[in-house]
Amino acid sequence: MTFAAPAESYDDFMGRYSRALAPPFARFASISPGLRVLDVGAGPGALTEVFAEVVGAASVAAAEPSAQFAEACAERVPGADVRQTSGEALPWGADSFDVAAAQLVLNFMKDADQGVEEMQRVVKPGGTVATCIWDTGGGMEMLRAFWEAAIALNPSAPAEGARARFGVPGELRALFATAALEDVVVEPIDVEGAYEDFDDFWRPFTGGVGPAGSYCVSLTDEAQGALREECRMRLNKKSGPFRLGARSWAIRGRKPA
Repeated sequence: MTFAAPAESYDDFMGRYSRALAPPFARFASISPGLRVLDVGAGPGALTEVFAEVVGAASVAAAEPSAQFAEACAERVPGADVRQTSGEALPWGADSFDVAAAQLVLNFMKDADQGVEEMQRVVKPGGTVATCIWDTGGGMEMLRAFWEAAIALNPSAPAEGARARFGVPGELRALFATAALEDVVVEPIDVEGAYEDFDDFWRPFTGGVGPAGSYCVSLTDEAQGALREECRMRLNKKSGPFRLGARSWAIRGRKPA
């Protein structure tokens, strides 16, 4: 399990990016006052929180399979309908929401086609289904630096970018075409993650979050130290603050009326 770490570890690893991504993704998903919205694969609640700021917590629901993440999400957004459940089996009735959105989660679903079908099922006719995934072409600099360093030291390292699904526009369009969603739009969303220094960059990997963190903690101390130094060399950041860019591909479509 790559997301069994505490919610605090996830926030340390990906939170600086997911919090930056949530507002522009919410705008892309057409979130506006008066709508009822669902966050699928909510994690600790970065997107759920933004939804609540726009429509009010009482009009927000969230689905999250991890118990500790669901608990953190409910604490972060009191009043939201947060349930521990997978995106492939949403426990809400058909036509319950105006928008169903999933941020940085579709490629981790066991059955992404079923996940999109479920999102479409729970939105009203004419409602919006939207998702976004990090660009697997290297546009997510933090993950690119880590996996390039890992492969340089161990060519058999399971590079996340090479096998992650839906990180290119064509794959996203094909997924939404299978779901028969209409008026499909794909756009890039670019954000940045800020680091105080290299240690601030490296520490989150040792929390074991996601494929990169899981790979990091699987290494011996010696191998982990070598990977740390390879990352430092590639980033060329020995001290002081720096920022890394991150591109995601966002897609939205409309449920047929």
